[in-house]
Amino acid sequence: REMITIDNIASHEFIGLRTEITKSTNPQIIGLNGRIVDETKSMFRINTKNGMKLIAKSKNSWKFSIGNQDIVIDGSKIAKRPFDRIGVKIWP
Repeated sequence: REMITIDNIASHEFIGLRTEITKSTNPQIIGLNGRIVDETKSMFRINTKNGMKLIAKSKNSWKFSIGNQDIVIDGSKIAKRPFDRIGVKIWP
């Protein structure tokens, strides 16, 4: 299985990765962080210190740490099922 890198992250499942919301249309959830335990086309289910949260991908920017590098991805670019994201470009 191919290792996840910041270059290929968009074509992988996000389940198991730690994430943090860095920008959002809802200021109350900026900074929310935890481990992604499930993913649908438009939502992440995140296990946070305050329990499970179901959050829309597209309204937020998501920070992932891969190795020792951080990458922030605009949620609208990953608001697809994992197998539909193959080949999606996340860089501007």
